[in-house]
Amino acid sequence: MNYPTWRSVVSGFALSVLSVVILSAAPVSQVSAQEQKASEKQTRKTPALRARVYDQLSRAQTAGDAGNTQEAIAILKEVEDKSSSMNSYELAMLYNFYGFIYYNAEDYDEAIESFEKVVQQQPIPETFEQTTLFSLAQLHLMRGNYAKSIEALERWESLQTGPIPPKNLVIKAQAYYQNKQYKEAEKFITAAIEGHEADGMLPDEGWLILQRAVFYELKQPEKVKDVLIKLLKLYEDPKYWIQLAGMYGELEREEEQYAIMEAAYQQGYVKSASDTFNLAQLYYFHQAPYKCARLMEQALADGTLERNLRNLKFLSQCWTQAKENEKAVPVMQAAADLSDDGDLDAQLGQIYLNLEQWDKAIAATQKALEKGDLSNKGTAHLVLGMAYYNKRQFVDALNELAEAEKDSSSRGMAQQWRKYVQGEKQSYDAIQAELSS
Repeated sequence: MNYPTWRSVVSGFALSVLSVVILSAAPVSQVSAQEQKASEKQTRKTPALRARVYDQLSRAQTAGDAGNTQEAIAILKEVEDKSSSMNSYELAMLYNFYGFIYYNAEDYDEAIESFEKVVQQQPIPETFEQTTLFSLAQLHLMRGNYAKSIEALERWESLQTGPIPPKNLVIKAQAYYQNKQYKEAEKFITAAIEGHEADGMLPDEGWLILQRAVFYELKQPEKVKDVLIKLLKLYEDPKYWIQLAGMYGELEREEEQYAIMEAAYQQGYVKSASDTFNLAQLYYFHQAPYKCARLMEQALADGTLERNLRNLKFLSQCWTQAKENEKAVPVMQAAADLSDDGDLDAQLGQIYLNLEQWDKAIAATQKALEKGDLSNKGTAHLVLGMAYYNKRQFVDALNELAEAEKDSSSRGMAQQWRKYVQGEKQSYDAIQAELSS
């Protein structure tokens, strides 16, 4: 049975983790000239931002806010031409404005270069340096520079006197995850979530998605399942029902898998072709073939599933298992017409034999032999032998049974039938001889 494996379940969410975490993190911050001039509280002694530099930076800020990127950069270059007379704080503010303008213009590499120049200037206020380092961590993560993202965060932490905020731990976990350092990623994302919960707060959905992806990469399906249960309780998204069912299947807890998928179906969450087919398989293997057939039939009718060989073949199996041979016949015939080998025609022959439709059984089985590539050729000859017998065509029946005896899988039954048919033929011939005399 093709239960969805835990790798197929999580293949989608693992790829989306980066965007989720970046979008949920704080955006790159602009440190305005006015804000820096107004707030000088700091733990290190830094030079002052002089009025003439402040006025020029304010002009650039005004142009940037109005969307005049080139004008803003031109003003900043005028200021930069006088950099030899500027102190560390003024230079840091200059490069901060470069970075912010490039960021808004989506020129992220130039933004990174500018922000790197900000933190190279010393001394500058610690809060200013931390804000810039956090922006660098985000930008490096977005650009795939994972080691540099971690480096920026660790430099931020070296300036922090209180506890590390969860958002920092999450970005650090994301960087380690993208760098395929999954054990390190697990340590930081778990710390972020547990710390947040200890403060009486709910973890962000994106954090749990990241944790789930990390456990997946560490091949810990039990923990993946636990995170999915939490996601389902906190964020009631239909996809979590489907993914949780898949994880129970991976853990070989089929009863829970069946219950979760059935609950998802009752709530209208089973909509895709793959989910529908998986649920049909669950019905089939949990001894509910009629429900399997009804689900498959509806999905084929409304276009959720294609009328291809796999789906028609499975539907016919469901009807057959449900003892609904008359419903199985047209579906199996449609599937057989799409098949290059004769197996389905052979199965159709057996159904017709059970329905005592001897001519159709013979026609279907002969077609199966003509197509070839049968998984059990001897059984096909056995079916022909039994059909011919019931038509009182004893010679043809014995010929087919002789062919069936050549196959080890059907030899025993073919021999029994051959003896029986020989006896019946002798009795029939005797009666016919007596009638004609």
